[in-house]
Amino acid sequence: MIRVLIADDQEMVRAGFRMILDSEDDIEVVGDAGNGHDAVRLARELRPDVCLMDIRMPGIDGLEATRLLTEDGTAEPIRVVVVTTFDLDEYVATALNNGASGFLLKDAGPALLVEAVHAAERGDALVSPQITVRLLRHFHDSGSHRHREADRPREELTDREGEVVRAVARGLTNTEVSGELYMSLSTVKSHLAAVQGKIGARNRVEIAAWAWRTGLMEE
Repeated sequence: MIRVLIADDQEMVRAGFRMILDSEDDIEVVGDAGNGHDAVRLARELRPDVCLMDIRMPGIDGLEATRLLTEDGTAEPIRVVVVTTFDLDEYVATALNNGASGFLLKDAGPALLVEAVHAAERGDALVSPQITVRLLRHFHDSGSHRHREADRPREELTDREGEVVRAVARGLTNTEVSGELYMSLSTVKSHLAAVQGKIGARNRVEIAAWAWRTGLMEE
């Protein structure tokens, strides 16, 4: 069972998400929180596989709560999917920079909500389709990718790793990458793990952002 914690300041939203997720055979909602402080506390106590996190909540907001649960040095960081009404670029960028494993709009529908939970639990990430293209274009068009020393990989990517990164940056899942590049699923995961270490990324969303930001998608 995939254990899920729901954090949202609206009781109706929490109830709706619980109803959707509890109807799945392999998902169990283990708790819910109405503010950021409770979300962090319950996540650390219950250790869910995935936390669904709203942005605007009393106390600390969902962006800061996400950082606290996923930041470097955190013992066993929790996978967080930000689910919000707001798709402002700064929210999306901050959520992903703070370690979120996905970003979903509340009106995305039940199927995408369930898919986002499954993706996060697998170590994949899902970003609402209507956000993805704009977000990646933002990283690319910002011009900040031209001379950022901090974005240099600690070790150069192999040609095969570069191919995997480009595929991920186009929005392909691990399974789709496997089929397109004719490699096993375990090999795809191994390449992504190696890339994360080389560029200091925490998840595939950060890998995709890095690929666009550094101009890798132009090569």
